[in-house]
Amino acid sequence: GAVTEVKTDIYVTSFGPVSDVEMEYTMDVFFRQTWTDERLKFSGPTEILRLNNLMVSKIWTPDTFFRNGKKSIAHNMTTPNKLFRIMQNGTILYTMRLTINADCPMRLVNFPMDGHACPLKFGSYAYPKNEIIYTWKKGPLHSVEVPQESSSLLQYDLIGQTVSSETVKSNTGEYVIMTVYFHLQRKMGYFMIQIYTPCIMTVILSQVSFWINKESVPARTVFGITTVLTMTTLSISARHSLPKVSYATAMDWFIAVCFAFVFSALIEFAAVNYFTNLQTQRAMRKAARAAALAAALSAATVPAEDEIVS
Repeated sequence: GAVTEVKTDIYVTSFGPVSDVEMEYTMDVFFRQTWTDERLKFSGPTEILRLNNLMVSKIWTPDTFFRNGKKSIAHNMTTPNKLFRIMQNGTILYTMRLTINADCPMRLVNFPMDGHACPLKFGSYAYPKNEIIYTWKKGPLHSVEVPQESSSLLQYDLIGQTVSSETVKSNTGEYVIMTVYFHLQRKMGYFMIQIYTPCIMTVILSQVSFWINKESVPARTVFGITTVLTMTTLSISARHSLPKVSYATAMDWFIAVCFAFVFSALIEFAAVNYFTNLQTQRAMRKAARAAALAAALSAATVPAEDEIVS
């Protein structure tokens, strides 16, 4: 038969949370689909035929599924949250309220100055493109609506969304895949307070030890060891909110440089203390040799004077 065109649009009622560890996000949406079924044309005084949820199961609907969805929930309280309308020309409007948990691949090299494009991919499960095609009902710019009050994320700013469509080949045919990208930019405030500022203060504190008298070994040792342990603790805590990736992030490099400054301050103190002790020992040996030589000369000159007197 003819190809069925399914026009879609999405209204996001709640976006978030976004999980860095699981690399996924959750959102609550009104998912709308519109298509035309010639078999359902009717005439009469009623322009729109409103069907209840029991009748929906008896009418053909697109088998749309979310390709990168991990878990999707259709809400049923207090009744199934679905809307089904049939117009006189056979056009059908089918709306559902869904909570979607979807995969969001992340590349954390620039963490925490990073941004991500979290996709939502959907299409037909069984019908190839010669039977069903998907299009955006309101065009690519207005088919996905995210009100500002719907995206109250703690660690991210939702800076916009873009849409695209593509054709995917498989063993059973070619399928039309619709994709929405939600563009996220990470907020820096939390990391400035919890990581960056303590690291900078710890580096400054490690340099204070150079102003302490080099003879005050206990005080300088406490400064050095304390700052090294503090940097180690900050490094471990910074990794708790991240997945165990095999590459270094921007924050890892920052902490590594801070750790190098702190550790070099401790090594520098150890070197200064070593060479100071070495210099002191050399001075003491030199003084001891000078004292021994003076004593020997003194012992040698005393008998000579006695002989002159006699």
